[in-house]
Amino acid sequence: MGAAIDDNLANGHVRPHCGKICLNGCQTVEFLLIHAEHQRMVALNKPSGLPVFPRHDDSNSDCLLRRWREGPGECDSVCWPPEFCGGIAHRLDTPTSGIVLRARGLEDLRWLRGLFAARELTKVYQFLTLRDVTWDHNVVDRPLAHDRRHKKRMVVQRGRQTPHRGKWMPARTEFLRLGMAGPLFRWQAIMTSGVTHQIRVHAAFVGLALAGDKLYGGGASPEGFPSLFALHHGEIKGPNFAVETLCPPVWWPA
Repeated sequence: MGAAIDDNLANGHVRPHCGKICLNGCQTVEFLLIHAEHQRMVALNKPSGLPVFPRHDDSNSDCLLRRWREGPGECDSVCWPPEFCGGIAHRLDTPTSGIVLRARGLEDLRWLRGLFAARELTKVYQFLTLRDVTWDHNVVDRPLAHDRRHKKRMVVQRGRQTPHRGKWMPARTEFLRLGMAGPLFRWQAIMTSGVTHQIRVHAAFVGLALAGDKLYGGGASPEGFPSLFALHHGEIKGPNFAVETLCPPVWWPA
């Protein structure tokens, strides 16, 4: 099915959408939500600090899905699977900014999820660190699993006896030095797999814990960060399509 998809997005069909919504007692929130459009999907621009879905204890809490529905969202009568509410095909951690893909229909969602499962999507991120290393390029090809003791952490397989919970999941991340961002070091991460916390864990494994990512040894968040750390999903491409590159947020150091 991938070979037959429309390639309009590869030609840069981008329609930004600016608007305002009223949340939390009519506090006005400005957003730039639509990054790019395609026949089978919409690429949304998720700000740092905003969750993709509402909190478990408050179904009306602010999130990307709510902003989509109350802002530029299309009329949506589709009965989506609960784990892909609103047609949103994947997640980003709350501090992570950047591209989130939303399917236009159930068949489009199955197509997108098939691409994720088959690792036919190449995803490109940027991130910032306080620390530097001696190399400019590195590839980490080590499985990840849940930490046996810490519910929110993932661990890298260092050996056959590495303590963990559940099964090991294959994960490969390529790292490239991009330069400086003010006093911080700027890096690129490229992956086709998508294991929970993959970039954060692999980066910490090779000495590049994200600045502010306390869970993996990155220390306190630098001044001016609106969320814990700076990780940005700026590019994604698959068979016959590529989403227009989305630059990091304006609050990133120049």
